[in-house]
Amino acid sequence: MTPPMSSTRTVRRWRRRLADEREEAKVYRDLATRRSGEEREILLTLADAEERHAAHWTRLLGHDVGPARRGGLQMRLLAFLARRFGSVFVLALAQRAETRSPYRSDADATPAMAADERVHEEVVRGLAARGRARVSGTFRAAVFGANDGLVSNLALVLGVVGGGAGPATVLLTGVAGLLSGALSMAAGEFVSVRSQRELLAASTPDLRDADTVLPHLDVDANELALVYRARGIPDEEARRRAEAVLRDPARSVARGGRVADPGVGSGLGDHTADVVGTGLGAAVSSFAFFASGAAVPVLPFLLGLPGGVAVATAGVLVGLALMLTGATVGVLSGGPPLRRALRQLAIGAGAAAVTYGLGLLLGAVLG
Repeated sequence: MTPPMSSTRTVRRWRRRLADEREEAKVYRDLATRRSGEEREILLTLADAEERHAAHWTRLLGHDVGPARRGGLQMRLLAFLARRFGSVFVLALAQRAETRSPYRSDADATPAMAADERVHEEVVRGLAARGRARVSGTFRAAVFGANDGLVSNLALVLGVVGGGAGPATVLLTGVAGLLSGALSMAAGEFVSVRSQRELLAASTPDLRDADTVLPHLDVDANELALVYRARGIPDEEARRRAEAVLRDPARSVARGGRVADPGVGSGLGDHTADVVGTGLGAAVSSFAFFASGAAVPVLPFLLGLPGGVAVATAGVLVGLALMLTGATVGVLSGGPPLRRALRQLAIGAGAAAVTYGLGLLLGAVLG
């Protein structure tokens, strides 16, 4: 039996909830088509849950369900991105959507639905974390490279403009800053990532002969437990593992009960390489994105725009680019994109203003 309708507004709200749930189920199913194994099963289970929620609103609406409607703008954007990209960005956006679920304060939603959405938030957060780990090394280099290119080259250009340099000098300075900065960033990232990987590799246990040497170890369980405890496992758990290994060494190693687990303490386990990234990948990303960012403030001068117009255009373009990089970081980190965008803009504008002021001062002193 259809519950009595309190108002046309209530019907509209229920229809909007229904449309959003259907759209969200589509998002998860579209994402599942681009995943395999466990991630695919998790996403399909989330889609089933959203369809159960949609069935709740359908029952409430009864004969007033009306024709199928599209979800809200955010849900439609998620569906569009999921169909075309299926990337970690979509999962990060989905995480924010689950965080803002209205069911906690909606009297027409059941407590089970509100609980579902809270659990969904954590599930999607976990899936997004996996994706972030896979791209974090190269993505970090890309974001830092683009941001540094934008800010440093704009500051450099404004500094020489403030010092009274002509258009040709400004252009030459900007191009030189682009090339030198991009090469420096690439070299620094390559050395940094390679060094980090080497340090982590030095801390990873060598288990190649663990199954053959364990039966011959002249230790008792207490001594073997020290290996586990040294890697952060609590005392009781370390003793339990050590006793299991000594009872049946070959079987324990085959099952993963190894003398030392690379993941203990670091939290990275076998995914260290994914989190850190590769030196070459970080270097290439850093070079490309620094050069792309550094080209933005130079472009107006390269096009031959008049001095004042070129400076204003460079400032606007860099400001928009900084907001884009800030919003991108916000989306991936699960934070508010607008706040991150404005923070990036404020930092870039502050650096440019200080450098321009110093350029004016030096120009007046040297002139």
